[in-house]
Amino acid sequence: MKHVILEGLKKALHEGKSTVNLAEASSLTGSGSGVGGRVFNENVFASLRYWNPFRVYANQTLTADSDIQFTVKTGNAANSTNPWGYTVNANSGSPNIATSIWQLPMRVISAQMPIRAAAIDDINGLDAALVEDLAMEFSQIEAASMAINSDQAGSTTTSTGATNGLRGLKMYLGTAGSSAAYGTSGTAITAGIHTLNTVGYSHSGGIEWESLVDVASALPGQFWRMPGTAWMMHPTAIATLREYAHGGNSYALVETGEKDEGPGVNIMGWPVIANPYLDAPAIGASPIYLANWPRFMWIVDHSEMTLQRMEQTQPGTITIYAEKRMVSTVRDVTAGVRLIGT
Repeated sequence: MKHVILEGLKKALHEGKSTVNLAEASSLTGSGSGVGGRVFNENVFASLRYWNPFRVYANQTLTADSDIQFTVKTGNAANSTNPWGYTVNANSGSPNIATSIWQLPMRVISAQMPIRAAAIDDINGLDAALVEDLAMEFSQIEAASMAINSDQAGSTTTSTGATNGLRGLKMYLGTAGSSAAYGTSGTAITAGIHTLNTVGYSHSGGIEWESLVDVASALPGQFWRMPGTAWMMHPTAIATLREYAHGGNSYALVETGEKDEGPGVNIMGWPVIANPYLDAPAIGASPIYLANWPRFMWIVDHSEMTLQRMEQTQPGTITIYAEKRMVSTVRDVTAGVRLIGT
C-alpha cells in the first residue's frame, strides 16, 4: 500500500492531482471469489464409464471387410473302430471330418455430439475429454449388445441393437443340461446360432459353490490350464457368493494380489471378471460364464472408425458425427459353459 501512495504523491507533484485507489491495493491481499485474481479453468473431465470387460480376454482382430465368415473343422480323421496299423479306411471317424460355416455382417454404432463453437476454446482439454468419453461410451454400448442382444428379431427396446445389433451370448440356444453344438451351417443370418454347454442352478436357493463346481466340471479339461480361462460374473452374482452362508459359514474365496485380474477373488484358480452387462441372477438368466475366452469369443473390429465434423448444423454449434463397426460371435462352442437360473 505504501508503494501505491508513494506513486500517487509523485504523480501529484508532476501533474498537480492524483487519485489513489486504496481499495484495489487492499483487495490483492484478501481472499474469496473475485478477489486478487481471475478464474482458473481446470481441465474438463467425464465421469468414468465401465468399459467392455469382454475385451479383457476375447480374441480380437481387425478387418476392412463388410461381412465376416467363420469356419470350423469338425469330426475325426482316424478310424474310430481301430486306428492302429497301416490300413487306409477313409471317412470312418464317427463323426467324420466336416466343416461348418456361418457369416455375420458388420454392425455399426453411431453418435452425434453437438458442441458450442466457443466452448472448444473456452474449456481446457475439451477435445481430448470428448474423444476419450466417446470411446468409453461406444465400449459400453457394444458390451451390452455382446451380452444380451438378439439379432434375430426386432424389439421395442433397441438400446442393444435388436436386428441391427450384435449376436449376444444370451440369445444362443441351450437350457439346463444342454451340451455344446454348432448351429446351422450356411451364410444366412439364421446360421451359426450355436447351442451352449449350459448348467442349471436353483435360483430360489441362491448361487451355491456346488453350482460353480458343476460349471467347472462341464468345461473340458483341455481349457483348464490355457491362458485366458476366467469367470465372467454379474456383480450381483459375486456379491451373492460372498454373502451366501453354507452350514453357518460363508464361502472362502481366495483374495488375489494387486497385479491379478478380477475384483479381488479367484475361484478354483481362475480369475473373476465383474461384468455388469450380463444378466443379473434370476430364473432364466445367465449371470455366470466360465470360458477360455480367447477361443470362446471372437470380436472383429473394422479397421477404420469414422469421425466427421459438420459445421453449423445449429447456429453457433459444431456437430461431430462418429461411427464404429464390429462383429462378435461364439467361435469355439466347446470352450465355454454358462450357468442358468431354473
